[in-house]
Amino acid sequence: QVTLVESGGGLVQAGGSLRLSCTATGRDFSNYKMGWFRQAPGKDREFVATIRGSGGSTKYDDFVKGRFTISRDNAKNTVYLQMNSLKPEDTAVYYCAIGYMDLEYTYWGQGTQVTVSS
Repeated sequence: QVTLVESGGGLVQAGGSLRLSCTATGRDFSNYKMGWFRQAPGKDREFVATIRGSGGSTKYDDFVKGRFTISRDNAKNTVYLQMNSLKPEDTAVYYCAIGYMDLEYTYWGQGTQVTVSS
C-alpha cells in the first residue's frame, strides 16, 4: 500500500519561509516524478513544482519561480519544498504527488495547510 505523508505546514508572516516535506512509503519511487500542488479556498488545485526521478530536473509555476525550491532524497523517498519570501497569496493546502515518468500523477498526499499572514 502506497502512502504519502506531508509535513511542515503552518502559519508564517509574509516574507517568511517554510519547508514542506513529503515521505512516501510502499515502494521505491526513485524513478518517479514527485510534485507539489496547492489549492486555495474557492479555487482549483494548481501546479506548483515538480522534480524528475532520473537526473532531478525541475519545473516551477511562474508565480513561485525564484522563491520556491523543490528537491528530493531518493534514499528516503522524500520530496521537499523550500518556500521563501512567502506572500499571502501563497496561502493554500499544499499536496505532494507522485507519478511515473510522463504519466499522470497517481498517488496523492492528504495535504498540509500553509497560511501566510500579511
